[in-house]
Parts: sequence; structure tokens; C-alpha cells
Amino acid sequence: MEGMTEPMKKTAMVVVTYKRQELLSNLFDSILELTVAPWRIVVVDNEGSEDTRAMVQDFSERVCARWGRTIIDAEGGEDRVVYRPQARNLGGSGGFSAGVAAAYRLGAQWFWVMDDDVEVLPQALERLSRWAGDHEVIQGSRLDYDGGPFYWQYHFIVPLGIPDPVAPADFGPSGFQYMDTMCFEGALFSRRIVDLIGLPDPRFFIYWDDTMYGYLASKVTRPIVVKDVIIKRSRQIANWDIAGVRQLNSTSDMNRYHIMRNRGYMARYFMVHGDYRPLAFALGTLATAAKEVIRLLAVDRGNIMTGIPKIIMGWRDSRRLMHDPDWRPMPPLGGAKAGRG
Repeated sequence: MEGMTEPMKKTAMVVVTYKRQELLSNLFDSILELTVAPWRIVVVDNEGSEDTRAMVQDFSERVCARWGRTIIDAEGGEDRVVYRPQARNLGGSGGFSAGVAAAYRLGAQWFWVMDDDVEVLPQALERLSRWAGDHEVIQGSRLDYDGGPFYWQYHFIVPLGIPDPVAPADFGPSGFQYMDTMCFEGALFSRRIVDLIGLPDPRFFIYWDDTMYGYLASKVTRPIVVKDVIIKRSRQIANWDIAGVRQLNSTSDMNRYHIMRNRGYMARYFMVHGDYRPLAFALGTLATAAKEVIRLLAVDRGNIMTGIPKIIMGWRDSRRLMHDPDWRPMPPLGGAKAGRG
């Protein structure tokens, strides 16, 4: 089956990878099992590795053998797989920004974004297409690495700047819930959204970038998370199981720093859109710091001596970002008028 007909023609997958060739290989294998051919698969390599380049070349040949070439894109290419090595590690945020930008220039009408530590399910694009006629931002459901359901906090408490940990998990008769956030682990969004809110902000480097992109999208449309399972997480992560209902996953000191620092960027976006409430946001920042300390004590005890300073450093740097006179939001790309949503 060639690409997607309306309403999801010219769907570009955007995959960001960094030093995880084994996981990337699993994702490539799963893509080849899709029942519908994506129009483009843009692979952003934050390592710029020769090993990854060779993997992508082999993958491109397999994709061509499976689906053949397709209609010429805006840069004159016919290959479905497009490789974009980066000169330095841009982080997940910079990788998704670069990947969406590349797909946008090629002429993509839809963007399906993911890291390298997932696998897509064969019917994923078919399942997403059921919703694309009426919605412009769609988050499919996921399986955890063990094959069980993965709960995702789709409701973002904007005044506090934190995810809602008790948002109902049930989708109800409609099969979806409205959301005001996003996860770059299988999110799908249209070209009009990119026109209106711009590219993902690369300055986050890692963490909160997809949350803010979903928040911005909710200002111009009504994003949804749907019951249809489209993706499976493939990387096992140590976690603390909380009463069999929620999990607190292990993370790195680099993540801990950016979790706190990037709240400065979050606050700036809230200010632009009139949603910044200083006292509530400060309470949310305190809750975020407390959560990270609990994570250290419950899951990452070996990193307590290094993790606590990273939390403090990130918190301090977030205050600087909130008062940076040179900060500007990501600009819209134009080419569309608000009206649907």
C-alpha cells in the first residue's frame, strides 16, 4: 500500500537516535512490518556515527525493496529514508527540532515522531489515520517494555507546570481523551500545527520540550490521546512500582538537571500566553524538586551525592532563564491560518 491516502498523505516519520544502534535496529525492523508505507523516514543521528550511517543505508535498501521509491519531495529525492547526521549532540529536543524541520522542508503534511527506544506496531498508521480526519494532534497509546499497558499523564496542570498524576486512565465511549501536552514517543501532528506554533524548541536539549509543544498545540487545536495502541517501549528501565498503579522510573543526573532548568523555559512560554501564575508555578517547582529527591531515594540511591547538586543547579539556572532579556519563543513558520480546532 503506497503511503497514506487522505487524510494522512505524506506522513513523515521522524526518528532521533544517539549511540543506541541495537535499539535503533529493533525500531527499523518494526518499521518494515508496517502495513502502510510512510512517505518519508527522517533519521536524525545526534552522534554522526559511521556505524549508524551504515545501518541507515542498509535500512534504506530494505525499505526500497519492501515498498519501492515514492513521489519526489521538495528537494528532488525519491528515497523514503532520509539521513540527517548532526555535527554535535543536540539532545532529543534539538534532534526533534532538526528532524521536523527537515521533514517540513521535504513537504511532509504529517509528522510522526519517536526516539530510538521504541518499536512501532504493524497497524500503527492505519489506527492513527482513523482519527486524522477530525484531529490535528494525536497521541497513540503505548505498551511498556514488558508488553503491559503504559499509563501516560496526558493532562498537564498548567498553573503548577506539572503532569496530573491522577487523570482518569479510562478513554470512555469516545475512545479518546483531550490533552494539553504531548510525548515525542509516537505523537502525530499535522503541518498546520507546525505552521502555527513553529518547530519544537531545541533549547530544552532534553525534557519538557514535548510537554511544551503539546501545550502550544492546545492553544490552536484540541489534541487527543486515543485508546489505539501504536507503539511499544523497547528499553527496560529500573523503576519504583507505586501500588501497581504508577511507576517512578530511573533517570540520569543530566535529566535531573534539565528537569529543573527547563522549568525556566516553561515559565517563559506561560508568560507569553498569559498562563503564568507565580505562586502556583513556584509550588509546582517545589513539587518537581521533591519528586526528583524521592526518585533518588527510591530508585537511584547510588546517585544521591551527584543528583542533589544537579537538582539545585538546574533550579538555580531556571531562575536565570526566567529573567533572560534576550529570550524569545520559537516563531511560527506561517503558511496557514488559525481556524480549525
